Amino acid sequence: MPNATGPAPADRCDETPGRLRPVVDRDRCEGKEACVEVCPYDVLAMGTLASEERRALSWLGWFKSLAHGWRQAYAVRADQCHACGLCVEACPEKAIKLARA
Repeated sequence: MPNATGPAPADRCDETPGRLRPVVDRDRCEGKEACVEVCPYDVLAMGTLASEERRALSWLGWFKSLAHGWRQAYAVRADQCHACGLCVEACPEKAIKLARA
């Protein structure tokens, strides 16, 4: 499936779906949704941090998350990730990394 931000994901990677998965740094994510918008496989979605996730944040992460309504990106279908890296590139806070499952 072609994407408006670049070549078709199949042209960008050769990973089997789910071998690499996006990991969101909760202290960095500001919930701007750029990653959700560019993902051609609907791996990411926006959600609200649960109270236990809020308690685990650094002071700065807590303050930033509060300012953004506690909304952050979640890898809701990580097993469908094709490791195209579009989410990593799109995130203005550099809050997403791809890691081995």
